[in-house]
Amino acid sequence: MRVRNAMLATALAVTPMAVLTLTPDRAMAQPITGLYISGGAGLSAPQNPKATSYGTGFRTGRVELDEGFGFNSELAVGYGIGNGFRFEIEGDFLRSPLREINGTPFPTASSGGHVRTWGAMANAMFDLDIGSPWVYPYLGVGAGYQWTSLNNVGAVQPGGPFVFGTTNNSQQGAFAGQAIVGASFPIPRVPGLSLTADYRFMDILGGEKFDGAEVVTQGGRALPASLKLHNQFDHELVVGVRYAFNVPPPPAPPAPAPVAAPAPAPARSYLVFFDWDKASLTDRARAIVKEAADNSTRVQYTRIEVNGYTDTSGTVRYNQGLSMRRADTVAAELVRDGVPKASIGIQGFGETHLLVATGRNTREPQNRRVEIIIR
Repeated sequence: MRVRNAMLATALAVTPMAVLTLTPDRAMAQPITGLYISGGAGLSAPQNPKATSYGTGFRTGRVELDEGFGFNSELAVGYGIGNGFRFEIEGDFLRSPLREINGTPFPTASSGGHVRTWGAMANAMFDLDIGSPWVYPYLGVGAGYQWTSLNNVGAVQPGGPFVFGTTNNSQQGAFAGQAIVGASFPIPRVPGLSLTADYRFMDILGGEKFDGAEVVTQGGRALPASLKLHNQFDHELVVGVRYAFNVPPPPAPPAPAPVAAPAPAPARSYLVFFDWDKASLTDRARAIVKEAADNSTRVQYTRIEVNGYTDTSGTVRYNQGLSMRRADTVAAELVRDGVPKASIGIQGFGETHLLVATGRNTREPQNRRVEIIIR
């Protein structure tokens, strides 16, 4: 009784959680599509069925079974239709030792034997998605046909003449129904494979009669008798595995986003101005060159351009030479300030590329310059 009560308490604790998942904002079916197989085994805790004897020895009593030592196994083949519903055909086997047949006219009886039940059930199941990738509760109902076999079941009156026994391996069949509540636990590394654990309540409809015989008096002959089992209720806990064949493998992790190449650093330029018709540096000009040299050590550069210019006073040929002398002067100062000579490119542009547009023979201080460009 303790085992059966514990199993029933477990089922009652699980059922409200499963029912809560049916609320509209949470009911999302686990998308099992296609063929699957499942199997499991566990503990069977049958309720003691009411029994009626058709003979002279006793009338109505109970067949008491060892609920703590029952065994059950299940095998099923099913098909999921992709919206949470799935349907399966299940084969099952249950075995329970018999502890006592009571209801005899004598106070106690020595009893023994086994009750075995097997059959096929058609089940309708619904998987629930509660937002967790690790567990999927499910509910189900089933109907089918079960055969019950009484193996060497009998009762003997201690010290008395009465003996009752069923025919060896006497068996009968009856329709049955069951309710199921449980959960599956997907195995992440094996797509389609899940562990399962569920509670099942089965009712085998009563009316099965089993042939037997009884001896009522000492030395008497065996008289025909039979034993009728009424409804058989069974509580089961089943642990197993399920494999769905059409579950796609998990998507490959997304490829890392391409890392954009860093944009080239913007060029930095410095302007060094000269007096009219001069190629020598003023103190202010040396300070600007020093600033450019210092900054070149703080950035990554590919080259340093030194470009010389003049205003439009003087001849074009003279101004071209003057622009080169100014560029050479600045380049030499950069080298003195620590810039590698090999990284410096020197050009003279004469009176072209004026910073301030002027006419011919115009002295314009802004045009008398050298531009330092760090690239």
